[in-house]
Amino acid sequence: MTPTETQAIVTLSLLAAFVDGEKHERERAEIKRIAEGLSQADGVHLPTLYQDVLMKRVSLPAVAAQLQSNEARQLGYEMAVCVCDADGTQSEAERKFLAEVALALGLHAGASAQFANQAEEIAAVPLSPAAAPVSAVPSTAPAATVNGAELDQAILNAAILNGALELLPETLSTMAIIPLQMKLVYRIGQAYGYELDSGHVKDFLATVGVGLTSQYLEQAGRKLLGGLLGKVGGGLLRGVGKQAVSSGLSFATTYALGHVAKRYYAGGRQLSTQMLKEAYASVTQEAQGLQSRYLPAMQEKARTLDAGKILSMVRSA
Repeated sequence: MTPTETQAIVTLSLLAAFVDGEKHERERAEIKRIAEGLSQADGVHLPTLYQDVLMKRVSLPAVAAQLQSNEARQLGYEMAVCVCDADGTQSEAERKFLAEVALALGLHAGASAQFANQAEEIAAVPLSPAAAPVSAVPSTAPAATVNGAELDQAILNAAILNGALELLPETLSTMAIIPLQMKLVYRIGQAYGYELDSGHVKDFLATVGVGLTSQYLEQAGRKLLGGLLGKVGGGLLRGVGKQAVSSGLSFATTYALGHVAKRYYAGGRQLSTQMLKEAYASVTQEAQGLQSRYLPAMQEKARTLDAGKILSMVRSA
């Protein structure tokens, strides 16, 4: 893709992030932080794009007109869909926006609807197989029976899997990372006798400082700016050296979420918001130091993943 097309896709993603007008201020702050933190690449300056979107200086028709190739138009639509689905199922405003995007890009209605349905299915996968109504109160499961070593291994395995998913070029692979992180937190809480619903898990992620929309934007943005997101030239693990940084991001966030959740639920949910944030920052830094050690495992795992079976993988996790 051309630099202009890359910039247009980033702009489209930011438009999608703010379309429902209901983003919490802390999520907006995270999106701004990511826009400022991602380095300039191929003439794309994210802080400027962020301000343009926030100040409504860009329009959907103008952005759509910058996407000339079929690949760029399809990728732009896919990223917009995934941004809208990152924090759960789509709102009415998001559905309307995505319909306008598909129309502006001149995409085939059937193919667009199929992708949107796939993304929505991933976003809506329940935390537990039974999907029974639950509450954030202790169950009768005895926390004393928790095997800490097994839980540590489960956290590491989840971190490696999510790092591997970022080595795949498909947008749905990146989309799957957030539901898998939520399932990990759910399972850890359950191990310590707590039954959680998706609302409680989202609150936990937000408390430690992980915004769902902003996390997807950061993960996908790094891949896009590195020229690794999309399907043209489609080799698995394309540009794996450059992608190591991005996969390390998902590895680190998943690892940190798992270990902080373990501390939180093992301690009876007594940690304050500030303590949770500090613990998450500390463990994230620790996990970043482990990235190079586990990168070969991420690469090997990526070779075994079937991008066409992402939904079934998320369901079975």
